[in-house]
Amino acid sequence: MSDPVAAQYEAYPYPARNPQDEKTRLVDGSPSNLKEVDHYIFGGRRDFTRPFRALIAGGGTGDGLILLAQNLADRSCPAEIVYLDLSSASRHIAESRARVRAIANIRFVTGSLLDLPKLDLGLFDYIDCCGVLHHLQDPAAGLAALKSVLAPDGGMGLMLYGALGRGGVYHAQAMLRMLAAGDAAPATRIDLAKRLMAELPETNWLARNPAIGDYRRGEDAAIFDLLLHSCDRAFTVGEVADLVTGAGLEIVSFIDPWRYDPDSYVSDVKLKTRLAALPPLARASFAELLAGNIKSHVCYVVASGRAEMALARPDDPSVIPLLRHDDGPAIAEAIKDDRIAFAIDGLKIGFHLPRLAAPILARIDGRRSLADLQQMLASELGARGAPAAFDAAFARLYKVMNGIGRMTIRRRFD
Repeated sequence: MSDPVAAQYEAYPYPARNPQDEKTRLVDGSPSNLKEVDHYIFGGRRDFTRPFRALIAGGGTGDGLILLAQNLADRSCPAEIVYLDLSSASRHIAESRARVRAIANIRFVTGSLLDLPKLDLGLFDYIDCCGVLHHLQDPAAGLAALKSVLAPDGGMGLMLYGALGRGGVYHAQAMLRMLAAGDAAPATRIDLAKRLMAELPETNWLARNPAIGDYRRGEDAAIFDLLLHSCDRAFTVGEVADLVTGAGLEIVSFIDPWRYDPDSYVSDVKLKTRLAALPPLARASFAELLAGNIKSHVCYVVASGRAEMALARPDDPSVIPLLRHDDGPAIAEAIKDDRIAFAIDGLKIGFHLPRLAAPILARIDGRRSLADLQQMLASELGARGAPAAFDAAFARLYKVMNGIGRMTIRRRFD
C-alpha cells in the first residue's frame, strides 16, 4: 500500500477496541455527545424527532460513531449516519461494534475525506472529524472538503493535537527516526520504540509530561500512533482558529471550556483584571500557554456568522438544564464543602460551588426548567430559594458544570 498513513491503520487500527465490550460500556467523550452537539451547534433547539444526517469523517475503530449513533437511537431519532475511513481494518472493528449494539442505520464507506466533494454523499447536519486533520499533508484541504458537505445550518466537532501539551512527543519521534528509517519493518520500529521508552531518563521531556501516557501501556497500536506516525503535526489555539477561519467557519467553543479560561488557573486580582480585557481567543491562548498540558484541542465550529446563535445559554426561565450523565443526585451527594475537585493530565484543579449547588443538582432531571427548579427550591428552602438568590446560584453553578463538560442547555420547542 503506497499511502503510509493508510498502511499504518490497516496494520494497527487505533484505538484498539474489543467489540464485545459494547455489551457493558459506552465510550463517552468529546466531540459528538449528542447533548453537547445540540448545545454548541443548534442552540439547544434541535428537534431530534426529525431526520438527522451525520458524517463521521475518519471514523477509525468507532468511538465517535458508536457514541453518536447510540445517543441518537436513545432519542428514537430517524437518523442516517455515514462512516468514512481509509482503513478497512478499522472499519471492520467499527462495524462489529455497531452489530453488537444492533445499530443498523449506519452506512459504511471506505475512502478519504479529501474525496468528499466527489463521493456524492449529500449534505450533513453534523460532521465529526476527530484526530484526522493533523494527519493530513494539507489540513486546510481536509477541512475545506468537510465544509463542502456541511448543511448551511449545521456544524462540526473537531479534534486536533495540541502543540504545547505534546511536549516530548516530537523529540521521541526524532530519536526513533535516527534509530530506524521509516521503511524499516513496523515490528522492528515498534520494538525499538518500546526499548527507547524504557530507557528515558527522568529529565526527558516526554518522561516528564504527565499529559501523555499511551506509550506506558505498551500497546502496539498506541505506540505506533504516538511515536512512529508518518504524518503528524500539532496546533496552538491560534493555529486552530486560523485553520477554521480559513475554511469559512468559526469556533463556537473549545471543549472543555474551563481549560481555555484563564480564571481557572489565576487568582491574582490584578492579573484577572488585565486578562478580563482580552478578547476570547486571546484568553484561550493565554490559558493554553499557562496550563501547558492541553494535548488536544476539541472544538465545535459552524459557518462564519453563526456562532452567536449556535451556542445555547441559560438566559431564560423556560430553558432546561441537562447533565451529561443524568446523575444530578449522585453529584449532589459527592459535593464536599461546596467544592468540586479533580485531576487531569498532571494538574489538580478545584472549583468552588454556590451553597445551593447540591439542592439544584439533585433536582435536575432533564425535564424541569429553571423556573421549575426555582419554584421547588423556594418551597423547600425558604428564603434561600428566592428568585434573585436562585439566579445568582445557578449562574455560578452553570459556569462550573458547563465548564467541566457536565451541563448543557436545551430549549423547549413545540
